[in-house]
Amino acid sequence: MKLSEMREKTVEELKQFVLDSKKALFDARIKLSMHKLENTAEISKTKRAIAQAKTVITEKEAACEQSA
Repeated sequence: MKLSEMREKTVEELKQFVLDSKKALFDARIKLSMHKLENTAEISKTKRAIAQAKTVITEKEAACEQSA
């Protein structure tokens, strides 16, 4: 998911995306340890997507607090 797409989603959708991505990251790490992961770049891409989603969540929550 691109950063522009993340900014369009709600906080709840982003939190669900983070949970799903963490599960995918866990699975990728398990596959890596069993030498069955073909694309090792998947781990870093997933970690980056999680970090971006968390940043957008923080931005949105800060914007809600300022407007209230």
